[in-house]
Amino acid sequence: MNAAETLYEQDFHAWTEEQARLLRAGMTGRADLAHIAEEIETLGASERRELESRLKVLLQPLLKWRHQPEARSTGWAGTIAEQRDQLDTLLRQSPSLCRLVPEYIGYAYPKARRAAALETGLAREAFPPTCPFTAEQALDPDFLPGAV
Repeated sequence: MNAAETLYEQDFHAWTEEQARLLRAGMTGRADLAHIAEEIETLGASERRELESRLKVLLQPLLKWRHQPEARSTGWAGTIAEQRDQLDTLLRQSPSLCRLVPEYIGYAYPKARRAAALETGLAREAFPPTCPFTAEQALDPDFLPGAV
């Protein structure tokens, strides 16, 4: 194990600082390129996980809003607004994620449906089997679904 690999295993923060210094100095031959590539891939995966997670948290109160109009609350509206704001920031910082939103709604929706059923006490079957909201509606800061 060379010094860079040892530092990577023992002190990740120090390793990141050293790798950044080497790259800025143009010393790529001394940089730990294998681990750098691995960390860059991990960052991309992390952003995709955040996209799915935020979509789930957004879809859940949208479903509750639609299916329990009598229980609508400022808390639900606040969660919807906050998740849209966070998604807006994420998608502005990583525009290539925009093309993944419809696909990731498909991944997030079953989880949001299950969570909404648990929170509302409604049967899971009370909610549509596929997401009733388009990507545009989900992200639209002015959209709130009407009651079913």
